[in-house]
Amino acid sequence: MITAVVGRTFLNAYNQKYGKTLSPKGFFEQEYFELFYNHPKYMQWVTNSPFVQMKKGQKPHLLSEEERIEKLSNLDVKIKEETPDASFAIGFPASETKEFASTSGLVSDVTIPADQEEIYLSWIGSGLGLGVAGGYTILFNDAEITLQTFEGWKHYRKYLNDPGLNKLRGNQINSWNGQWVAYSLGTDYRDNFTFDELTTAKVFKADEKLAEVNTVAWSQLYFSLGNLNFEKVLTAYVYGYGQTNRTIGFFPFQLKSGKKLKEVYQKLFGEDFPINKKDFESLFGIHIKRACELGSIGLLALRPQNLTKYMRNTKKFSLKKDEDFITYKAYKTWLTAMLSKNKEEITDYTQEVAQVILNYRNNGKGTGRKNLIENELFASTSKKKFIEALIAMIPDLEEGPLILIKKLRDEVHLMTNEEFGYFSTLLKFDYIFFEKQQ
Repeated sequence: MITAVVGRTFLNAYNQKYGKTLSPKGFFEQEYFELFYNHPKYMQWVTNSPFVQMKKGQKPHLLSEEERIEKLSNLDVKIKEETPDASFAIGFPASETKEFASTSGLVSDVTIPADQEEIYLSWIGSGLGLGVAGGYTILFNDAEITLQTFEGWKHYRKYLNDPGLNKLRGNQINSWNGQWVAYSLGTDYRDNFTFDELTTAKVFKADEKLAEVNTVAWSQLYFSLGNLNFEKVLTAYVYGYGQTNRTIGFFPFQLKSGKKLKEVYQKLFGEDFPINKKDFESLFGIHIKRACELGSIGLLALRPQNLTKYMRNTKKFSLKKDEDFITYKAYKTWLTAMLSKNKEEITDYTQEVAQVILNYRNNGKGTGRKNLIENELFASTSKKKFIEALIAMIPDLEEGPLILIKKLRDEVHLMTNEEFGYFSTLLKFDYIFFEKQQ
């Protein structure tokens, strides 16, 4: 099972890094249990497991240390004596005999024998999943990422045990992992961070009644992982645990696409890509489930969430607030990256064209030119209609703009339909931007 595979990858890396020789059971008892379960607040809730099965009158937060040790012993007995199922082997099928099969996840119909080590490893691997917004968890079989995730466990435990944070709820290890990896690999990380700083950074949300871990946008996690090694193509397993468990599957994460976006942003705006700015990062990335449907997590999956409605001409983009200009930069960055993804040179060609079109409108009388631009040129859903609108402009253009528009006409004709969609949308955004600057 993938959880056991990831658990073994981590344990091998852990033993090597810290000069230890812990077995899966040894690590589970000495490290995992002590961090995750030997406290009033758990870090992880595994349905039907010995740690959550309570005797009459028992409650997890009221258990004595002896009672918690007893539950650890109960797990050991199950592992030694019972056929593995999802109640004590994470990522394994649910029990058929107990009619829990509808809750299975992360499994296949291939029968894979499992020994006791594999079961302990499945627990370890399950604690290394990175939760993201949308209700899914991403599991990387990568030594560096699992070690980085492990380093965050002690911080989550520290906060759960802090008497000043008694409203902080437990059982959010995967959500915490996602936030921790995104933050610790980001450029804003510092060693002496505080709970208040993490709350300001939206790692936590808190009110008078409750404090909890937010789920991180997968795009934020993606950019941070790129800081670790952007040349890697990492294969990850994507799944969801809840009332209904969901298995999505294995997908390659093309981290170099994050570098591409940075390069394009710097070329266009002459400033550092705000990789550490969560509000900007979160503008990128369609829903994680939709991203997985593409088959690969890369530049296409990073499409800004709300861009589609502007590409389909169903809504006019406005630049009224400061955040609108941030959104404009994100949209322009992605569209330019898509248009130049197979080219060495990154150009800002649409900016020059947009200025010519705006000048053409401003030099006309009445509303004729305005209507031509807004109702025909930018409303075009096909290359043919777009070119026809360009041709209608030609008689009224001077020599310099005339040459540019004729060249544009020829280039649009050679574009694929996909390229045209990106180009026309980008041109429309730049036109609106220059219009706002008047």
